Amino acid sequence: MNKTVNINLAGTFFHIDEDAFAKLTRYLDAIRRSFSDPQGQDEIIKDIEARISELFSEKVKNPTQVITIKELDEVIAVMGQPEDYIIDEEIFDDAPPTQKKRTRSTTNTRQLFRDMDNKFVGGVSSGLGHYLSVDPLWIRLAWVALVLLGFGTPVLIYILLWVLVPEAITTADKLKMTQEPVNISNIEKKIKEELDKASDKIKDVDFDKHKENVRRGADSFFSTLGKILSGIVKVFGKFFGIILIIISLATLISLIIGFFTTGTVGLVWGDTEFLDYISMVNTGNTPIWLYSLLALIAVGVPFFVLFILGLKLLVNNLKSIGTTAKIILFVLWLFSVIGLGILGLRQATQQAYDGDFITEKTIAIKANDTLHLTMASNNHYEYNATRSSNFHLRTNEEGNQVIYSNDIRLIVRSTNDSIAKIIIEKKAEGSSYNNAKNRAEAIDYNYEFSNKTLSLDNYFITDVTNKYREQEVEIVLYLPIGTVLFADNNTYTFHRNSSRYHDILMNKDEEKYLLIQKDKTLCLDCPTSEINETKSNNKTETDSWENDLKNAFENSSNSEEEVDAEGNHILLNSDGVDIKINDKNENIKVKIGDH
Repeated sequence: MNKTVNINLAGTFFHIDEDAFAKLTRYLDAIRRSFSDPQGQDEIIKDIEARISELFSEKVKNPTQVITIKELDEVIAVMGQPEDYIIDEEIFDDAPPTQKKRTRSTTNTRQLFRDMDNKFVGGVSSGLGHYLSVDPLWIRLAWVALVLLGFGTPVLIYILLWVLVPEAITTADKLKMTQEPVNISNIEKKIKEELDKASDKIKDVDFDKHKENVRRGADSFFSTLGKILSGIVKVFGKFFGIILIIISLATLISLIIGFFTTGTVGLVWGDTEFLDYISMVNTGNTPIWLYSLLALIAVGVPFFVLFILGLKLLVNNLKSIGTTAKIILFVLWLFSVIGLGILGLRQATQQAYDGDFITEKTIAIKANDTLHLTMASNNHYEYNATRSSNFHLRTNEEGNQVIYSNDIRLIVRSTNDSIAKIIIEKKAEGSSYNNAKNRAEAIDYNYEFSNKTLSLDNYFITDVTNKYREQEVEIVLYLPIGTVLFADNNTYTFHRNSSRYHDILMNKDEEKYLLIQKDKTLCLDCPTSEINETKSNNKTETDSWENDLKNAFENSSNSEEEVDAEGNHILLNSDGVDIKINDKNENIKVKIGDH
């Protein structure tokens, strides 16, 4: 059993067994003894320890892992043996190549840093030059050219790189930046070069005096600017992190509450009515809890990732959730998305076909007749219903549950036939054409015609076994030219149609006597100014309303005077048109003619 030693290597704590610690101590001591020149020795050792710490960190999988001889030998294999790097370059300059120091090759690590030794602003261009193996001069010229051409994006990109890309501070960072192996030889060589540069500057201080003063001033300015920009970015990053946390956390809480209230509502609270509504639209008969679970995972996982991202923006050095957890979350998310896709496709196939069931009947309305049109409600279901595409679950007079809907469309058109007719088209969707047609035929819809009054039900019902499959009813009423139509106010919402339906009964024409003409109507009891502005389905104006009225009676089958029980009459002869209409309030008389 070996003892474990806790060490602090370049600011990082490691657990290392006693044998490995002894070997590491001997290794570092041997490196110190190998230096022929004590100048910069402490700096070299510090960088070597930092590099060893990085290699140890790559091998440690968890904080409690102990570094053994095996891991230490692997690190030494990368760094090299001390006896391989006994450097005194001035002595070996004239020596044969075989006697010169040997360099242990390692795999180059390409990493982007900002080169602060050769910077003009932030060291970004010089760092990119090392990374791309291009002279930094060309990169600087490219920045200038893009800005002069009017592109503002390069400035933003430069600022982002300045803030996000780390600067090469340690010797190991500088070796990585220049794509050189980070080992003992290169670390010592790099530090000696820097010491030589410092020595040369001291010797030639007068020559570099003005240059250094200018560079020092530029460094101070841009360093201050960089700190300001970095601070601004950090502040916005923290604010953005807070926003991400609030949004993601609220969404996750809502999803969890929704899962337990929706997925288990029937089991926990016994809310069967809610489940009944769900079953009406659930074509695949998939359990509601499965939908809820898949939705929770499919939506929750991305928002959980956003929550972690927000925490990372707020908390420095936040530990990762681990590769295993990431893989598990991704697999769960992928399966949930695929599952929802399959269920959605299954749902869509159950409503892939449209079916209809059409009935056509005549009604005893001829030219010169007046038809009263109204919508009738069933007080057992609803009072004063208006048109809606929604559906409801109701109980009929027998106590059975039915699907109730007000999705009724009313269309009025003119016809050259001598008698009126009504066409009722029931529509529904299904997994096949026959399935959809059977559902449409199962719609229960009625109307009543009596005493020249057509009363249309403003609702329809169907059995719950048919489920809700976009059932609707479309009523087309064809009236002969010359008929007078009086529509009740309660028809307003049911004949609100676009022009493609060719409906001649316009909104706001309710409670008015409308003369049916070819593809339009003429208001008989409106003031003259309103008559001249009567709407038609093609939105065009006629020559005059007098000629329209005459043409209507010329097309009718009876041009003689007809008088009803209330004294209303319409007379068409060579002198013109004489229309007399009595209502409860006053006697309205319209005379049209040449005299």
